[in-house]
Amino acid sequence: MKSLNILLIEDDMIEVMKLNRTISKLELPHTIVEANNGEEALQFLQKKDELPDIILLDLNMPKLNGIEFLSILKNDDVLKYIPTIILTTSNNQQDLLECYKIGIAGYVLKPLKYEDYVTKVERLLAYWSINELKQL
Repeated sequence: MKSLNILLIEDDMIEVMKLNRTISKLELPHTIVEANNGEEALQFLQKKDELPDIILLDLNMPKLNGIEFLSILKNDDVLKYIPTIILTTSNNQQDLLECYKIGIAGYVLKPLKYEDYVTKVERLLAYWSINELKQL
């Protein structure tokens, strides 16, 4: 399995801990960089020195929400190629359509049960670690 550099954009520290715990529980070789909001993520990405393989993005965040962040990302000639997967509790159909219109690689609902969450994250990361990613 290929090791992924993952940028996690999430303002809820419990969710950040949950993803980190899941990755160590599954003994996956991935590296996670955390950003607490869209602005922080953009500052990290604009350095363009170490770009992530994939971005996991929460939609409901302060300052810059997920959809606003996506719009900025997809207007950048380099950053627009980074596969971005929405990882959210929002099953709002409007959000889903808007995200696909802007250009996402996937939309994953966070399940309530931790066991279901672990299974979903394992499948998601397994897919992206075998997927051919564009080297930026």
